[in-house]
Amino acid sequence: MRIALFGTSADPPTTGHQEILGWLSERYDRVAVWAADNPFKSHQTLLEHRAAMLQLLIADIDTPRHNIALEQELSSLRTLETVEKAKLHWGENVELTLVIGSDLVTQLPNWYRIEDLLQEVQLLIVPRPGYAIDESSLEVVQKLGGKMAIASLTGLDISSTAYREHGDSQALTPPVVAYINREHLYKCQDASKKRFQLR
Repeated sequence: MRIALFGTSADPPTTGHQEILGWLSERYDRVAVWAADNPFKSHQTLLEHRAAMLQLLIADIDTPRHNIALEQELSSLRTLETVEKAKLHWGENVELTLVIGSDLVTQLPNWYRIEDLLQEVQLLIVPRPGYAIDESSLEVVQKLGGKMAIASLTGLDISSTAYREHGDSQALTPPVVAYINREHLYKCQDASKKRFQLR
């Protein structure tokens, strides 16, 4: 069984994440997705909210995809621990592919026990607008033992950061927008924006 592992900060999850999930579901037997804390980022939103929004995002994919599931129990600060959990869950005889955005390639050498991680998974790099895939960074990862492929999909030119900073809800699905409004998430950014506008 071929399983795509797609952990994401999802703060909040966008239509870009949704498109990637749909694309992966056509190429893998199973797509496991979870909300993750990236130790290189600071987070404003509780993990449980991000997981709930991801569940809404999955449920809102146009064509029902029965091979995509929120597997929040895989979430860990260390990706190697996530992979160990995946192997316990699905057994040793699965083929695991770790899906990352091109913005993370330069960070990879700094990940916890990266050489051990690269022994356990293949990498699928999804190009992101504004984050060109640097050949020298790929070579560094290959020297560490990385087996990788570049996705034929280019992610949409939208990001969670753009929503948090500018409030552009076009990047979000209606169920996620409704959840954000109901739970009063991201209001601190809205309030600070208004303060700056008043000055």
